[in-house]
Amino acid sequence: MTDVMSDEQRRKNMQAIRSISKLEGIVTKELWKRGLRYRRNSKNLFGKPDISLKKYKVVIFIDSCFWHCCPQHGNMPKTNQEFWEKKLNRNKDRDKEVNKYYIERGWNIKRIWEHEIKDNLNKTIDDVIQFIKEAKGENKRK
Repeated sequence: MTDVMSDEQRRKNMQAIRSISKLEGIVTKELWKRGLRYRRNSKNLFGKPDISLKKYKVVIFIDSCFWHCCPQHGNMPKTNQEFWEKKLNRNKDRDKEVNKYYIERGWNIKRIWEHEIKDNLNKTIDDVIQFIKEAKGENKRK
């Protein structure tokens, strides 16, 4: 199927796509306000995690409901379905590869859905902070 947009329209459309999402900015800003220090989009870590704390072997990914096929909100576009199915399935497969990579190496990995942030930012941030504290060895009960 040929592209329905002109080259100029497609170029402008692709330029509008940012590597760092607004949601990522919201989450990282709130974590920073609460005193957490981290790295964003570490290029030297597999899968380029959105948030990472190497010292504690923590990686956090913020997944868009569309691009990562959220079971609740993910939808398949009606046009050019073959392309989108291949593209979105590859994203899901890559997520599994990344998860496996970190689990096999003893890292703590957390994935956050876009809708979790939109539904309740404070709860999401609290969950992330709790996840990091557990990875650090804090709050371990005997």
